[in-house]
Amino acid sequence: QVQLVESGGGLVQPGGSLRLSCAASGTVFNIYDMGWYRQAPGKQRDLVATSTSGGITNYADSVKGRFTISRDNAKNTVYLQMNSLKPEDTAVYYCTVKTQSRSGRLYDEWGQGTQVIVSS
Repeated sequence: QVQLVESGGGLVQPGGSLRLSCAASGTVFNIYDMGWYRQAPGKQRDLVATSTSGGITNYADSVKGRFTISRDNAKNTVYLQMNSLKPEDTAVYYCTVKTQSRSGRLYDEWGQGTQVIVSS
């Protein structure tokens, strides 16, 4: 089974930057898509950015040009570089990976979330 451990969240002033990391550990057979979602208080969980195993990336319109998703396949790690942060970026950020079980079944695994607060 795969475990995801996120890090890098915290408190930052508007206009600042943060880099989130999410490392997959445990019994990892294959990792395909990797991505980040976020959930603000009282709102649904929304897509932030995704990266396919082939390197295709996708971003929410609200973060295009400010956030960059990247991955290190050798380390089973996905990153989210967040620049020019705004108060509306405040949320709990979750990483997710599409991976494969020992039997070959594909499933989505989620991290526990890391809090990002953008405030002066």
